[in-house]
Amino acid sequence: MKNLSPLARKDLIINRLAVLSPVTLEVIDESAAHVGHPGAQGGASHFAVIIVSSQFTGLSLIKRHQMIYHLLKDLIPHEIHALKINARTPEET
Repeated sequence: MKNLSPLARKDLIINRLAVLSPVTLEVIDESAAHVGHPGAQGGASHFAVIIVSSQFTGLSLIKRHQMIYHLLKDLIPHEIHALKINARTPEET
């Protein structure tokens, strides 16, 4: 799966996180802010995820992040070098 285009990486993240039935899902490629950083070689690799899902209800922030990392685990560290997560429930928005 290595060497995916920036758009393909973003789409892959969106498709993986769709199983959480998000009310809101935004994936932002922040790689341009990390040009020159060793992890930025090869294109898009730094992403921010904003996700709102009722599946996070009653879960701690750590558990929410663990759910997301589990869904993306085979993409880290090759396709995703860094991931910033903002995971909330609909009631928290």
